[in-house]
Amino acid sequence: MDISSMQKYAKQFSEEKGFGVNTIQTRTLYLMTEVGELAKEILSISFHPTEEKVRLAKENIGLEMYDVIFNILDLANQLEIELEEACQKSSTSTELGLKDKPSRATTKSHES
Repeated sequence: MDISSMQKYAKQFSEEKGFGVNTIQTRTLYLMTEVGELAKEILSISFHPTEEKVRLAKENIGLEMYDVIFNILDLANQLEIELEEACQKSSTSTELGLKDKPSRATTKSHES
């Protein structure tokens, strides 16, 4: 499945489940929560890992990774950002050596 298809799926799923009531800020907080849950799962096998702990944690890590991706897709949909296009632009910028470009927030703070 490509990024565009995943984004369309996330949009359809969100509409079916009534997630459209979430604001951009709320979706961002959900994303941060999921990133924290992913980090917690990774940390669970960082100290004294056993084969069994790693096996069990990998399944949870995969599920948390999906949750992170879903929240990114849903946030992109709310912001009307086509991630496929953004990835292509980012890849082109990186290939051209432009990956260290200043962020808009940094640029705006200097304009004030």
